[in-house]
Amino acid sequence: MDTWWRDRLRGAEDRKTASACARDYALSAVAALLIVAVPVADLFLPTDIHVAHILVVPVALVAAFAGPLRGALTALLAVLALVAAGIERDAVTTQNVLVQLASLVLVSMLLVVFALSSERGRHELASERRISEAAQRVVLRPLPCRSGPLTIASAYRSADDGARVGGDLYAVARTANATRLLIGDVCGKGLNSLGETETVLGAFRAAAHRQVPLPELVASLEASLRWDLVEFCDTPAEADVGERFVTAAVVEVPDDEPCVHVVSCGHLPPLLLHEGRATLLDVADPAPPLGLGTLAESTYAPSTFPFVGGDQMLLYTDGLTEARDAEGGFYPLKERAAGLTGSGPATLVQAVTRDLLDHTHGPLCDDMAVVALQREH
Repeated sequence: MDTWWRDRLRGAEDRKTASACARDYALSAVAALLIVAVPVADLFLPTDIHVAHILVVPVALVAAFAGPLRGALTALLAVLALVAAGIERDAVTTQNVLVQLASLVLVSMLLVVFALSSERGRHELASERRISEAAQRVVLRPLPCRSGPLTIASAYRSADDGARVGGDLYAVARTANATRLLIGDVCGKGLNSLGETETVLGAFRAAAHRQVPLPELVASLEASLRWDLVEFCDTPAEADVGERFVTAAVVEVPDDEPCVHVVSCGHLPPLLLHEGRATLLDVADPAPPLGLGTLAESTYAPSTFPFVGGDQMLLYTDGLTEARDAEGGFYPLKERAAGLTGSGPATLVQAVTRDLLDHTHGPLCDDMAVVALQREH
């Protein structure tokens, strides 16, 4: 289910592409008819009325919206139409027609060059999107649909247009008898946060599958991020400014115990859905965000909550809860989620993301990630 959002975007892009092709063909046909109409109209208009100057209009429209090739063909047709109109009036060699012809050729060349530059930019953007998708598959890997007793689904959206990965992150790892999940939010958004995203995910994947206790796992994430911040700053003091950090929640679900262990590093509390009720799993003693561990001592002691068969849980970032409607109201996740539970995590993620889009009536302004879990037994 973590591909649902991406598939939605791809479907919209495919529909947009089909619509653009139909528009280009229609525009080219209308432009051709308009160009042909110029010499035909000259047969019936008085000799002191000239309409040849409008030939540049269809050339400009086709070049701008249908691309340089169709623009060049339209320009050639327009030049032939102007020559035909001049021949009809025995004026093809007159100064007036020659100036019009030269102007049409010059303007058409500029329009085609501009269209060629725009098309090259679109191709570069498409290439960047493909690279971004490849980066997401490497950095933000798709989550498994099943892990131990859990069914899992997720959705992700970056704040940067065309980007598929940014400052929100999630990951899943298996130990011998439990499933561990990480969700986090880098201070910042979009591609500028990619460095911290990769560091935290890499550290989690390297350590989470080991049999170390949960506090040691979180401590290793803190150490890895602190090392990364110091390593890439000119001076250690720059890393202590407090402007680069990652809020995170690490969750462990044992296979044989009806509970969940949560360590929160300044992150939003998981939302437990049990028998139609939504409950925030507030940790009693949250630790500072990753990267700020030196500001306060923490043992990263986990808090334990009931999590029985049939229960669902939502892990999310503030791109979901801080999304605003037209009046500036935040998205009420706790109130909405209780009424959106369905037959499984995939249905829940779809329902929440659709409801979020209905709430905002427009694009999201921040990275957004949501992971849904359901305990099957």
